[in-house]
Amino acid sequence: MIGLILAAGAGRRLRPWTDTLPKALVPVRDDRSVVDFTLENYAKAGLTEAAVVIGYCGEAVRERKAALEKAYGVTLHLVENDKAEEWNNAYSLWCARDYLADGVLLANGDTLHPLSVQEALLGARGDGKGIILALDDAKPLAEEEMKVRLGETGAVARITKLMDPAEAVGEYIGVTLIEGHAAPALVDALEVTWRRDAQLYYEDGYQELADRGVRIEVQSIGGAVWTEIDTTEDLMKAREIACRY
Repeated sequence: MIGLILAAGAGRRLRPWTDTLPKALVPVRDDRSVVDFTLENYAKAGLTEAAVVIGYCGEAVRERKAALEKAYGVTLHLVENDKAEEWNNAYSLWCARDYLADGVLLANGDTLHPLSVQEALLGARGDGKGIILALDDAKPLAEEEMKVRLGETGAVARITKLMDPAEAVGEYIGVTLIEGHAAPALVDALEVTWRRDAQLYYEDGYQELADRGVRIEVQSIGGAVWTEIDTTEDLMKAREIACRY
């Protein structure tokens, strides 16, 4: 199993921070970014390799590659997303399809989270599970969150922002464990998704799988403190949270 970070996004709502950096490299604590914190988590979880999908200002990641490898002891593989400034992240995850067969711990490049999230997902492996989503089932939900509803069997029935919060069991935080045996079906679902509409999220690919009857699990993050970074306000919150890690 390897790590995987989606770091191709432009983060336009974070300008001027993202004038010359992808959102995933914006400093959160000192000069450390979400990429730094996530790679540190991977290393502490025992992973020795990670793939990073790059696009917008990808050269900034390339320039830091050697330093990141040295700092965290993780060999990095960079994956180019040639549509990063035009298309959404269903295509971005599909670009990393060759690495999914190894099994991956996926993290969005704008999700700051502690090691306990990876530990919870790794601890939930087994019993034939293929895809496990990290779920915040404690946070109050509103309109913007990526909400999850479970079916009668406890698997994901619906994942979307476009859901009444009262119907959801929690928020998907942008971190997933994907086993290698689940990769072929996921890759196909992602391709169907971005070909249908290039502006769709990879979570719409998860929905495609759920609609096909593929079981997608969830794992509670147990009250772990995390945040998604989309705006300057989010960045200020992330900087407060990062001091606790």
